[in-house]
Amino acid sequence: MGEFHDTLESRDPAERERALLSALPGQVAFAQANAPAFAEILAEVDAAAVVSREALARLPVTRKSELLALQIQRRAGDPFGGFAAVTRGPAMPRVFASPGPLYEPEGVHADHWRMARSLFAAGFRSGHLVHNSFSYHMTPAGAMMESGARALGCSVFPAGTGQTEQQVEAMADLRPDGYIGTPSFLKILLEKAAELNKPLPFLTKALVSGEAFPPSLRDWIAAHGVQGLQCYATADLGLIAYETEPREGLVLDEGVLVEIVRPGTGDPVPDGEVGEVVVTTFDRTYPLVRFGTGDLSAILPGPCPTGRTNRRIRGWLGRADQTTKVRGMFVHPGQVAEVVKRFPEVARARLVVEGEMGADRMTLRVECASPPVGLEQRVADALREVTKLRGEVVVVGPGELANDGKVIEDARSYR
Repeated sequence: MGEFHDTLESRDPAERERALLSALPGQVAFAQANAPAFAEILAEVDAAAVVSREALARLPVTRKSELLALQIQRRAGDPFGGFAAVTRGPAMPRVFASPGPLYEPEGVHADHWRMARSLFAAGFRSGHLVHNSFSYHMTPAGAMMESGARALGCSVFPAGTGQTEQQVEAMADLRPDGYIGTPSFLKILLEKAAELNKPLPFLTKALVSGEAFPPSLRDWIAAHGVQGLQCYATADLGLIAYETEPREGLVLDEGVLVEIVRPGTGDPVPDGEVGEVVVTTFDRTYPLVRFGTGDLSAILPGPCPTGRTNRRIRGWLGRADQTTKVRGMFVHPGQVAEVVKRFPEVARARLVVEGEMGADRMTLRVECASPPVGLEQRVADALREVTKLRGEVVVVGPGELANDGKVIEDARSYR
C-alpha cells in the first residue's frame, strides 16, 4: 500500500480534474486541425469552449463501428480513415491491425499505450524478466505490453501465442518473474508445466487482459502460485483502467478522460449506473475525442484502498450495442433514448422483446415515480412513431429496472 508508479496516482482528485479539463480545449483543437475525420465530426465545435464535462458531453460520440466504416470508406486514400494525426515515416514507426480490420498507428514516444502503470500495479519492477504471451503478429497487443514493460526497465521474452511446450521450456530455462497475456493461456501453460514436470516456482505474478478473468479462474491460477491482476485496454486507446492488489474494481488511467453514457446516446449517466464506456485520450498520434468503446461498465464509489485517488470502474460488464431486429425491423438503443427524452417524468426505460421467433412482442418498461394519467398510451404512441413498431408500455417504480446497462433485452426463444 502507498507504493505508486508516479505522483500522479496519489494527487488530489480536484487537481486531477482541473488538469484533465484544462487539457481538453487544446486536444479538441489539435484533433480538429490534424485529424481530418475530426475536422468533420467536430466542425461546428468551438474547441476553446470545451472546458467542462458538461461541454464535452455535448460533443458527438464516435463509436468503433463508425470508425471502421470511415476507414473502409476512405481506405483508398487513407487507411486510417482520417483519424491519424501523423503520416507514415519517422512519426509512425509501426502500424497494426485489429479485427475488422481496423488499422492503428503507433507513435514514437516510449510507452505509447501507457501500459507501464498497470504493470507496476501488478508488481512488475525494473530488472524483472517478463514472459509476454500476447500476439506479436499484426495485432498490437504484444507490442503494447512490451513497450510498457520496457518503460519500467523490465526485460521481455517475446513468446507470443501458441507453441505451448516450447514456451514452458523457455520459462523453465529463463525463470521469468511474471507473465503477461490472456488468463486462459496462462492456465494452459501452468497445466502443461505440470504435465512436463517442469515446476515454475519463480513465476509469481501476472498481468492479464483480452478476455474475462472470473474469480474461479483467478483462484485456480493463485492456487498454482501466481497472483494475477487484470487491466482494461484497447488497441485504439491504450490503457483505460487497471486492477490493484485489493481487487476492488479497476482504477482509471491518468492519461484518459472517461465518461459512462447511456447506451445508444452520448448522455452521461449518474455514478453507479451501468452504461457505455466513452473515452477521450490526450494522444497526439491518434487523437480520439469521445470514442465509444461499446463496452459496459459503471463508476464505483470511493477511492481505491491502495491510496490511488483516481476514480474506479467495475470492470467489463458486457457490450453496449444491443441493436435487435424485431419483426424484420432493426431497433436501436438510441431509439429507446429518443422516446424517453420526450417524457421528462420518465427516468429510465428498458425495451423487452419476447415471444417465439416470428411472433415478436415488444414491451417498453419505464421508470416513473408519479405517472400522469394516460402516460402509457402516450409513450406507446411515441414508441410506434420512432420505431415504426407497436409495443406495450408498462410503468414501474424508481429503481425497479435492473442496473445492468441493458436498454434492449432480447428475451425471445430461439430453440
